[in-house]
Amino acid sequence: MFEKIIGNKPIREMLTKSIENDTLSHSYLFIGIQGIGKKLIAKEFAKKILCLEKKTVDNCKSCMELEGNNHPDFMCIEPEGNSIKIEQIRFLQKKIQEKPIISNRKVYIIDDADTMTTEAQNCLLKTLEEPPEFATIILIGNNENAFLPTIKSRCMILTYQPIEEKEIQQYMQIHYGITNITSNQLAMFQGSIGKAILLKDKQ
Repeated sequence: MFEKIIGNKPIREMLTKSIENDTLSHSYLFIGIQGIGKKLIAKEFAKKILCLEKKTVDNCKSCMELEGNNHPDFMCIEPEGNSIKIEQIRFLQKKIQEKPIISNRKVYIIDDADTMTTEAQNCLLKTLEEPPEFATIILIGNNENAFLPTIKSRCMILTYQPIEEKEIQQYMQIHYGITNITSNQLAMFQGSIGKAILLKDKQ
C-alpha cells in the first residue's frame, strides 16, 4: 500500500495502521499544497478500505472495479465549474445511505473540497454528524481556512508537508530521466511533484 507514492511517510504509515487495526475514522480532511499526492493517497487508501482480500495485491473484484473506475461503493466528487455545489452534496447524501454492493464499506472522496459553497458545507455537515457506519468520507483541499469550523471539528485533519527536494530529484530522474535540476528550479517546485512535472520542460 502506497509503495509507488513518495513523500508524507508518517501519514501513509498512519493510514496503513488504521486499516490493519480496524480503527478507521468516518471522515478525513487531507490538507496541503497542490501536487503533493493527496488525491493519490486518498484513492489508494480507498482501494485498501474496500479491498475484499486484505492479504492479496490489487487482484480482488473490488480492487479491479476501482481501478476500472466502475466501483459501485466508491465515488469521487469534483467541482462543477468553479465550485462544489449543494446539489452534488445532496446526491452524495442519497447514495451514501445505500448499503455497499461489492465491499463491506463505502468510500466517498470530495476533491477540491475547499471549493464547496457555504450551502454545500452546511448540507454535508448533516452527513458528517451522523454518517452510516459503513461509510468513510475523505475531503481534499489546499486551503484549510476555506472550511467551516463545524466541518473541521468532525474530521480527522491530516496536514500534508511539501515533498523533500531529494525525493523530487529522485522521482524526476527515475520517471523522466532528468538529472540536472538546479537549486533555482527546486525552489520553483515548492515541494510539489505536480508543479515539477508541469515545469520540467521550462528553464
